[in-house]
Amino acid sequence: MTQPVIQALGESALILNTGSSATLEYQQRLWAIAAQAAQWPHVRDIVPGMNNLTILFDPLAADPQQLEERLLEAWDTAAVSQKTGRKIDIPVVYGGDSGPDLEEVARHTGLAPAEIVKRHTAAEYIVYFIGFQPGFPYLGGLDPKLATPRRSEPRVIVPAGSVGIGGSQTGIYPAASPGGWQLIGHSAVQLFDPNENPPTLLQPGDRVRFVASEVIL
Repeated sequence: MTQPVIQALGESALILNTGSSATLEYQQRLWAIAAQAAQWPHVRDIVPGMNNLTILFDPLAADPQQLEERLLEAWDTAAVSQKTGRKIDIPVVYGGDSGPDLEEVARHTGLAPAEIVKRHTAAEYIVYFIGFQPGFPYLGGLDPKLATPRRSEPRVIVPAGSVGIGGSQTGIYPAASPGGWQLIGHSAVQLFDPNENPPTLLQPGDRVRFVASEVIL
């Protein structure tokens, strides 16, 4: 198993980088460490990322060197988290104005648009982490044959609810924002509501299935 690298982020945070490609096993190990670190004194917040974990601490009370040693020990000894998240179905309209890049993905992959929809809805995805913007899920489990590079020129505005492919991952935009993922569909599901607790619909470890409510070819 690769030994992680720990770096300081200013005076009140440490980031543990696994230095590996994204795998469910590594993400599960990071979730397990996050659960442990939440009980450590002087830790203010924990942010799991893709292949990394950031710990924010009280710089006036915590010893960064001790925290680093605890992180390395936790990496070596933590049992892989076997938590099973919720199963959530997300309805999607594929193609047409809802998925303006479906044809581009078809050209890149050599698959027919209908086959792309079939493969995209056949998989069960795991939420690796939430990032980029509040509620944005980075999902593992994309069929490798659907992997498509991001757009060479990102859009100025990607509509909220857009379902896209970026490299070997798929995800959903919770809010309108600039973005470079290839858009293949759109969902009306609300992923972020600051008035809810928790405010994000999806959490790390949740299982997601996309359901085609309509396909426009």
